[in-house]
Amino acid sequence: MPAVTPSVKSRLSAAGIHLTLSLAVAALAAWLVFGLWYPYPYREISGGRHLFLIVMAVDVIMGPLLTLAVFNRNKPTAELRRDLTVIGMLQVAALAYGLWAVSVARPVHLVFEIDRFRVVHAIDIPEEEMDLAPPELRRLPWTGPTLLSVRNFRSQQEGSDATLTAVQGFPLGVRPFLWQRYDEARPQILKVARPLGDLKNRFPGQVGTIDAALRSGPDRGRTSESVAYVPMAGRDKFWTVLLDLRTTEVIAFVPIDSF
Repeated sequence: MPAVTPSVKSRLSAAGIHLTLSLAVAALAAWLVFGLWYPYPYREISGGRHLFLIVMAVDVIMGPLLTLAVFNRNKPTAELRRDLTVIGMLQVAALAYGLWAVSVARPVHLVFEIDRFRVVHAIDIPEEEMDLAPPELRRLPWTGPTLLSVRNFRSQQEGSDATLTAVQGFPLGVRPFLWQRYDEARPQILKVARPLGDLKNRFPGQVGTIDAALRSGPDRGRTSESVAYVPMAGRDKFWTVLLDLRTTEVIAFVPIDSF
């Protein structure tokens, strides 16, 4: 086995230090993404985990590999410092771009629309319509999705136009002019919510998953009789929202397509 030369050792050492620093930065970025922008279950529903892993894989691997390639103690100090500075700037730029891409795709609202919940992402919302939202809703949240609902149509023409636009790819939940507080839709939510027992009867093989979701909720002593469910549409996945029948509070999410 050939001996490792001092030059190779120094390169490996420099790349290892760079990798350690990159992993520390990745851990901070993970806290930002999964702790604030994509809390559970949105990291699954909205693809946050997949997007983040791509960004981190590129960023964490790129910097240390470049350091391994260019690091050489025989270089003049100014030249070596310049090379490492360029690598650092490239890595920071890649990280900034990646986090920006993850942020613009982040979920911002969970909107009840007619007979379902819809996860609305920042990138889904027509920017030109934001000024039409209620004043308190014109700023998109940065700390995870908030609960909203879609108001009733104010005229037959408004309903026809909104429905036609929904068919063209802009669901009601992404239209700011239709947003209202979540609790204003409580009667409609209670009207469409179905007993949890029906969900268990439809999916007998998922009873364990449903019960586990209930136990993970804020009130672990809650009985199935006080819980209802409503389907939920994500970006490309369909889950189910579990609700408290008395308050319509969202208490858990289940990875079941209940449409």
